[in-house]
Amino acid sequence: MSTRIEATFTPADFSALGDRDISQATCVVFDILRATTSMNTALANGAAAVIPVATIEEAVAIRKERPDVLLAGERDGVRILADQSGGVDFDLGNSPREYTEEVVKGRTIVSTTTNGTRALRACTGAKHVFIASFGNLRAIADWIEQNTVSHLILVCAGTYEEAAYEDMVAAGALCEFVWAQFVTGHFSDAAEMARQIYRVMQRDVESAMQYSRNARRLLSMPDLKDDVQFCCQRENLRLIAALNEAGEIRVIN
Repeated sequence: MSTRIEATFTPADFSALGDRDISQATCVVFDILRATTSMNTALANGAAAVIPVATIEEAVAIRKERPDVLLAGERDGVRILADQSGGVDFDLGNSPREYTEEVVKGRTIVSTTTNGTRALRACTGAKHVFIASFGNLRAIADWIEQNTVSHLILVCAGTYEEAAYEDMVAAGALCEFVWAQFVTGHFSDAAEMARQIYRVMQRDVESAMQYSRNARRLLSMPDLKDDVQFCCQRENLRLIAALNEAGEIRVIN
């Protein structure tokens, strides 16, 4: 079986994905600080589903139709408030520590973030779209091995319009975990670059965050600095969350 693994690092790559036939590809989306980590945390704590949307207006419109949903999201790292949304304070920001069982169990969450939801939208049409955090990379790797995936695209959300170091490290970790399955096929330079970054940093991922613009910004914010350590937890989740055709992220295992 011919195999292929590739990686994209910046939002500039999103439109290119949309122009390609990715119907047989498995996409894995990384927005480690913090959207995809928060989504996985919510689902691990019993949330029924997460609905990613691109804009604040879309989120508010869904709330009007479905008053029981929780609104979650950030702009520039901070929870969306009424002055940004036209009158609605969002229930949650983008800190994974907010998504406790007491808050999210049984609830559907509508989420809009700066880059994470854009990355998910870019994967529209893929055969599978998985949600990655450091906590569930082994679970995703096991699924890829068991299901003989032949084309894997690692989609890093980035920060603003640039690459995000933390996403590259996490994508590199997944490359390392599935390397044996893909090494005889096409392993793109971007995927190999991410893998090599991870190999250098794998002993202490949290310390590696000193090179991350996002991490440094969060560490400078007293209410959010603990998110960095939280998001660096590894192999603490066995769940696999996927975006379905209805536009909802749900646990599939």
